[in-house]
Amino acid sequence: MNGPAPIPVRTDALGRARAAAARRVMDTVLRRVDVEVLDAHTPTPGPDRPAIVMHDPESFYARLGAWHKVAVGEGYTEGDWSPAPGQDLAAVLRPFADRLSDGMPSPLRKLRRLADQALPRSTRNTLSGSRANIEAHYDLSNEMFAAFLDDSLSYSCALFDENRPWEEQTLEDAQLRKTDAALDRAGVGEGTRVLEIGTGWGTLAIRAAQRGAEVVTITLSREQAQLAEKRLAEAGVAERVEVRLQDYREVEGDFDAVVSIEMVEAVGEEFWPTYFGTIDDRLAPGGTAVVQAITLPHDRHLSTRNTYGWIQKYIFPGGALPSVDAIERTCTAHTDLRVRSVHAFGQHYAETLRRWRTAFLESWPTIEDLGFDDRFRRIWEFYLAYCQAGFSAGAIDVGQIVLNRPPRGPVAAG
Repeated sequence: MNGPAPIPVRTDALGRARAAAARRVMDTVLRRVDVEVLDAHTPTPGPDRPAIVMHDPESFYARLGAWHKVAVGEGYTEGDWSPAPGQDLAAVLRPFADRLSDGMPSPLRKLRRLADQALPRSTRNTLSGSRANIEAHYDLSNEMFAAFLDDSLSYSCALFDENRPWEEQTLEDAQLRKTDAALDRAGVGEGTRVLEIGTGWGTLAIRAAQRGAEVVTITLSREQAQLAEKRLAEAGVAERVEVRLQDYREVEGDFDAVVSIEMVEAVGEEFWPTYFGTIDDRLAPGGTAVVQAITLPHDRHLSTRNTYGWIQKYIFPGGALPSVDAIERTCTAHTDLRVRSVHAFGQHYAETLRRWRTAFLESWPTIEDLGFDDRFRRIWEFYLAYCQAGFSAGAIDVGQIVLNRPPRGPVAAG
């Protein structure tokens, strides 16, 4: 399993000119970012300084000149560069994430946007497109995900206890704490009717049913649905939960609570009004929704909203990150829902991703035996490290967003 094809490296005059321009831009960035770039023949970093080894600079700068939002990740997966010996991949990416807003002079940032590639129409999250996009990631293999996730099979940010050292806490306990926090904020208890948008492998549905709730949980992933049903039966709560292979736009009925954990990122900005409108339509009077969302600062959301990058190409086709401001504006313009509170915990994602990457690499022999090749390993190693660096630097965040409708005022006497 190789993943998408890499950028064709052009060697004609135009390709060489773009590569030369890309090299000059990178030189400017490296004067601001505390990362040392070493020649492959002298891979000895300075003391305590992040460093990368450039194995094939000609190839890397050709990629950078052709498609700058994809080149860094693709350069890693194709072997153009690597961390210096003894250095961690997330650690050498972190300084770039720290200087994301000012690592490049403003005039160059504006010029760079002219080279941005638009999201391809083939990844639009229509009813058919959403199924294809979800299957491309979540139907890779249940066994592959199980190899690096904890026993709860939770593939979203964990919530660690701030009052205890994180290293003393298991990832499973932190994942269940996150799940319970979302259910608490949604008011899920005995007799509650719950709609879960995005089943995952069933953990939230299990926990909600164990509280006595009646749950409808929807997913577009056949692999996830099958394993979720098995886990619900093993937990003894299958009679309280209906697992549907269904798009959120196709759900009917009223629910006291709607919970959606890191699913909005797969919706696409074009369909955010429909997504939040569906939550509004499905929520019974007095109900509460909780959406756990990975978010960008609003200015970065605006500058990247229509661009196609490495994550969309290799990991989440059709994906788009909102800002909290964008969620609030969407709800105000298209629904009766209002954001009541935001509980952010982005540093917890950096730790979650660190543990996933450690487990992924330790479990690689098992994953490889499932039919995944070494290029897949490098793609996923970069994905997990890249995201870890972003959360660690605060360039991206995650939070549980509580939504409900304003109470209606008293009806005036006639």
